[in-house]
Amino acid sequence: MLPLILAMHIPDGFLSLPVVLGCWLLAGVAIAWALRAQDGDLAAQRLPLIGVMAAAIFAAQMLNFPIAGGTSGHLLGAALATLVLGPRSAMLVMTTVVGVQALFFQDGGLLALGANLLNMAVIGVWVTYAVQRLLNRLLGRFAWGHRIGEFAAAWASIFTAALACGLELALSGASPAGLVIPAMGGVHALIGLVEGGITVGALAFLRAARPALVQPAPFSAAERGGVMIGGVLITLVLVIAAPLASTAPDGLERVAEDLGFLERAAQPLYHLLPDYTVPGLGEGALSTIVAGLIGALVVLGLVWGLLAARVHRAKM
Repeated sequence: MLPLILAMHIPDGFLSLPVVLGCWLLAGVAIAWALRAQDGDLAAQRLPLIGVMAAAIFAAQMLNFPIAGGTSGHLLGAALATLVLGPRSAMLVMTTVVGVQALFFQDGGLLALGANLLNMAVIGVWVTYAVQRLLNRLLGRFAWGHRIGEFAAAWASIFTAALACGLELALSGASPAGLVIPAMGGVHALIGLVEGGITVGALAFLRAARPALVQPAPFSAAERGGVMIGGVLITLVLVIAAPLASTAPDGLERVAEDLGFLERAAQPLYHLLPDYTVPGLGEGALSTIVAGLIGALVVLGLVWGLLAARVHRAKM
C-alpha cells in the first residue's frame, strides 16, 4: 500500500460530506470571482511572472524542512504569491498548484480538494493581504515596518489556514474541536515562522535583483525574458533539491496520528505519480526530480492557459 501524503493537504476520509460540499461551494465561488476579476491587460503583461511563480511554488512545496518534535513542514507560498502578484492572481496560482498536486500526485483527496483550496488558495491568500495591509498602515512609516508586515502576513497565512483545517476536522467529527484546533495551530505556528523568514528573504532577493517584480506594473520585453530565465532556473534548483527533503511526518499527519484519526484517511482512487515519483523509475532521487519537473511544467502550462483564455475574453 502506497503511503498517504498529508501536510495541510487533507486526504479523503477525514471530512464529512456536508463539510466537503460546503468547502467546495465557498472555494468555487471565490476562485470563479478571482478569475473574472483579473485585469486582462496587466495579466497579459505579467503572465511570465505569474506562470514561473506558480511553478516555483509547486517545486518549493516538495521541500519539507524539519521542525520540533520530529515533525516537518514546507513552504505554502500563498503569502509570497500574494505579496508579489496581488490576491487575485495569487488565488489562481495556489488553485493551480493545489489542484495539480491532488490530480497528478494524489497529494490531498479529490473530494477534499475543495477544503484544501479553501484553506490554501482562499484563506491563506486573503489573510496575507489583510494582515499586510493592516500592519503597513500601522508601521509603514518605519523603515522596518514593511518587513514586519510581510513576516506577520506570511506567518498568519499558515496559522489561519491550519486553524481552518482544524475546524473542518472538528465539524466532521474526526476529533473534538478542543483538541484538534489547538494541535493544528500549535504545530503550524512553528511552521509559520519558517514561512515568514523565507517569504521576507525571497522578497528582499527579488527587490535587489529585479525591483519590477514586486511592482504592480507591466513588464518590458527585456524584463519578461529575464523573468522567464530567472524563474525557470529557480524552479530547476528547487526540483533538483527536492530529494533532500525531510521524511518526518508533516503537520497534519502528526496531529492525525497523535489524536487517533489517521486511520480515517482513504487511499487515493488511482495512482498517477504517487508520492512525487514516476512509476518505472523507482523511488530514488531521479524519480523525484523527474516527477517534480513534470509537475512544474503542468502547473506552468495550466496557469498560462487560464490567464491567456481570460485575456482573450477580455479583448472580445
